[in-house]
Amino acid sequence: MPRRKRIYKKNLKPDTKYDNLLVGKFINNIMQRGKKTVAETIVYDAFDIIHERTKKGGLNIFEQAIKNVSPLVELKSRRVGGANYQVPVPVSGDRRTTLAIRWIKAAINSKKGKKMAEKLADELIDASNKTGASIKKREDVHRMADANKAFAHFA
Repeated sequence: MPRRKRIYKKNLKPDTKYDNLLVGKFINNIMQRGKKTVAETIVYDAFDIIHERTKKGGLNIFEQAIKNVSPLVELKSRRVGGANYQVPVPVSGDRRTTLAIRWIKAAINSKKGKKMAEKLADELIDASNKTGASIKKREDVHRMADANKAFAHFA
């Protein structure tokens, strides 16, 4: 008998402008207090800023950034014989994008002094170039998983 409740897949809708499921998921994650139009404005403005700065499509940079930030392994706590071990576990596809979106959002929220769209554009450009706070978070997770490789047999 499983201890956890069954997780049901949500039927996400793609965004209105690009008809892309990943962008729709990102907009939903950026959204606060149910204000979806505000979240859409922030994301689309960030894509426009990216297009102005890099002369590449904002959607292409966004997808590259998500791909670069997505982790391959993560740590899960396992209780074995009264001790807790951080066990490295490979990450599945859906969870990879969720973690990438979460880390990008955390990196944006930690910055101060600019408009949200500008902060998002900066972070997405940095992430697509494999620099920035969200990439640092990914590297930290990979480093911790590498350090705890000895406990991988508990998985």
